[in-house]
Amino acid sequence: MATLLAGLLLALAGCKTSNPPVVVAPQPTSTAEPTAAIEPTGAALADISIGFVRVADGFAQPLFVTAAGDGSGRLFVVEKSGRIWILRGATRAPQPFLDISAAVSTQSERGLLGLAFSQSFAEDGLFYVDYTDKDGTTTISRFSAKGDAATPGSEQVLLKIKQPYANHNGGMIAFGPDGDLYIGMGDGGGGGDPHRNGQNTKVLLGKVLRIDVARDSTAVRDTEYGIPPDNPFANTPGAAREIWAYGLRNPWRFSFDRTTGDLWIGDVGQDVWEEIDFQAADSAGGENYGWNLYEGTHPYPPGSKPRTGDFTMPVVEYDHKTGEAVTGGYVYRGSAQPALFGTYFYGDYVSGRVWGLQREASGFQTRELADTGYNVVSFGEDDAGELLLVDFKGAVYRVVAK
Repeated sequence: MATLLAGLLLALAGCKTSNPPVVVAPQPTSTAEPTAAIEPTGAALADISIGFVRVADGFAQPLFVTAAGDGSGRLFVVEKSGRIWILRGATRAPQPFLDISAAVSTQSERGLLGLAFSQSFAEDGLFYVDYTDKDGTTTISRFSAKGDAATPGSEQVLLKIKQPYANHNGGMIAFGPDGDLYIGMGDGGGGGDPHRNGQNTKVLLGKVLRIDVARDSTAVRDTEYGIPPDNPFANTPGAAREIWAYGLRNPWRFSFDRTTGDLWIGDVGQDVWEEIDFQAADSAGGENYGWNLYEGTHPYPPGSKPRTGDFTMPVVEYDHKTGEAVTGGYVYRGSAQPALFGTYFYGDYVSGRVWGLQREASGFQTRELADTGYNVVSFGEDDAGELLLVDFKGAVYRVVAK
């Protein structure tokens, strides 16, 4: 199986035969507000064609790009090594916005993996990162910033999670519409989830977590962060109170739809199946996405009998003839590319393919839109909701309609 983020650039030539992704959920999983009415998209999926305009290159193993939400127009590019760079247009700032490379382990899939800005960053200057420290432990920290630089010595560690192996660290962090911080955690690595972390609600691995980082919050606060009282396991004896959803192998990038609040997750598969998971905005959490009892919609290990339980199946899956490491993306909500409005874009790190996915009243549909040759390691949004793509080989692109 391809190792995501290992730093080995995989040859893509001669690997064009594929099976298209399969839509596996014929109906939307929720009919309650705010997602009851499926918005019309800018163009039918069959009519969409996309291209890629280079914004900047020369980065060393970039993993993510985002904006601060402060209207400054700046982009922030995260490098695996532990540095974050500011882009203004195509111009990179001379000094990094943050450099914690001395504290970051980059072995295998480790590194500086996630970045999220406070929803009031323009006023409070706070931002959050997810990185693996020198011991390989996942670390969620808060920093403050002024101008184009993080404030020296401002790190406040909120959460540390031990990792048994160097892979499957997850790493995505993002604020949800509710103002809470969501954290993607892989199953801890090793083939097939040997510790069965995905299905174990006592541990934080193999999950999406939800914590309250507001300093004036009324949430339960007996740690450096608060536990939202409506977390699905907040009052379950023996369970990890931070859990929002579980049964995930390596959720490599998730996002919230800016308009509907729906959550989309790209979960990297084991030997055969990659998947896109969906959670409607009105969900109370607690979804079990199946790993390691299911890989996609298929019982795991292969040949096993179907398992009983309340599992939430992916909305799309594809096999390893098509790609080997899914990269979750975003629903386009910008204004510069009206044909793309309402389409969810996702890709594959190994094959370089990019797909569009639309949710309609009758269900979901997906279609390949590009075969790029990039190592599609992440998507991102600027302040205006315009869509970006990160190539692990060193460049950031803007996704445009053709």
